[in-house]
Amino acid sequence: MNDFKPGDLDFVDTTLRDGPHSLWAQKVTTPMMLPVCETLDEAGFRALEVMGSGNFKKCIRDLKEDPWRKIDALAARIRRTRMAFVMLPSVTTFDITPPAVLRLYVERLAAHGMRRMHLMESANDMGNRIPEMIDTMRQVGMESVIALVYSISPKHSDEYYARKAGEAAALKPDVIYLKDPAGLLTPERTRTVVPAILSRAGAVPVEIHSHCTTGLAPLCYLEAIRLGIKVVHTGIPPLANGAAQPSVFNIAKNASLLGFHPTVKLDCLPEVSAHFNAIAKREGYSAGAPLEYDVSQYLHHVPGGVISHLRHQITQLGMGERLPEVLEEVARVRVEFGYPIMVTPFSQFVASQAALNVMLGERYRQVSDEVIQFALGWWGAEAADGMEPEVKQKILDSARAKEIAAKRPPVPTLAEVRERLGGAGLSDDELLLRFISPEGEIAAMRAAGEPKPYSATRNSLLELVKELAKRKDLRVIHVRSGETSITLRGRVVG
Repeated sequence: MNDFKPGDLDFVDTTLRDGPHSLWAQKVTTPMMLPVCETLDEAGFRALEVMGSGNFKKCIRDLKEDPWRKIDALAARIRRTRMAFVMLPSVTTFDITPPAVLRLYVERLAAHGMRRMHLMESANDMGNRIPEMIDTMRQVGMESVIALVYSISPKHSDEYYARKAGEAAALKPDVIYLKDPAGLLTPERTRTVVPAILSRAGAVPVEIHSHCTTGLAPLCYLEAIRLGIKVVHTGIPPLANGAAQPSVFNIAKNASLLGFHPTVKLDCLPEVSAHFNAIAKREGYSAGAPLEYDVSQYLHHVPGGVISHLRHQITQLGMGERLPEVLEEVARVRVEFGYPIMVTPFSQFVASQAALNVMLGERYRQVSDEVIQFALGWWGAEAADGMEPEVKQKILDSARAKEIAAKRPPVPTLAEVRERLGGAGLSDDELLLRFISPEGEIAAMRAAGEPKPYSATRNSLLELVKELAKRKDLRVIHVRSGETSITLRGRVVG
């Protein structure tokens, strides 16, 4: 336990992306983010994870924000630190994107200021679009980071992860990271899987990213650090813990006690924490908190965000009390599907199919188009190869499956996509927005106007006075609101 060599420990911050995704259903607007961007930029993080492909649709449909303008606003304030984007080899995460559109998406993200890409293939199939995406990132000057998505099953052994690390390293990315979306890592498994990955990663640096779903992630991080991991992904409370990443304060403190040297400037981060705590209080959002150990997570593997969505869906159908039954069915479906890793989009495929099986009272009586595509191998040959033959055959024997199988995913050129969505005059950014969302949602977003400034506190008058007091070119400040009147006098500093 003491055969480690202390050294510097770097941090990737997930407060602006994975924290809101895991804890607040992505309900963080651009004006909520902007006040802390410069502080985060100056804190010395290795990178700031700020957005993912799933955020685009959320921005347009629910937040009524233009995602391109959101990235521009963040990039205007984050100048020193790499901004990181998270994505699958898909623009919307639930569609099979034409290669030309995928390439344009990466190019435009780079043009708007993204400097680092966290790329995840849900089955760890390094041949499924990953090489082409790495080439595009290299061409546009993006730092490429390939995920090794962690899971537990008879096939997800240490030898499997060593092999996958070798396949990833052969693509010459800038970084490999062990991604544990369901928080399934244990300290014991960390001690074997991390050395297996490091043994085949060669000169490519390896980072770790886990969720606190079972309460074990902070312990796993410390084990990984002892074993040679030099970069960890953390969040800032209240957007840490719970279903999100460990707290930067906790990991930095414990790593310091072990003799390591955190490179992040912790003294400026309480300001960020206070800002988001005020938002949580004002909006009624729950703060991330350490969770009790839960064995059920190791049975169904469903990430916390997917469970919340599943609970909402079946409650709307009057089946809320049957969630435990659905989660039991999730475990059965996962085995029959060949142990897919429970991460987007596979976790949604499996959970939705389990809910259908329970709802209809007959297993596989009805299946979604996405499950048919999964069985056909459209989401990667590795993902479909392990399916139980009887279940796969039952799915593919349906009339709908035969209809889908006859339509192989089209591979249109960019010109063809542009013509379908609006014609030659369509800008690249607009083309991508229309590919992701219906024009009606985009029109509603634009009709909503610019995002309104956001004050994390209810006392906006106090905030105004504080901001005016910082000005050095004002001799007298007089503010009146209703019956409240404040006058401040001072010297002009010239």
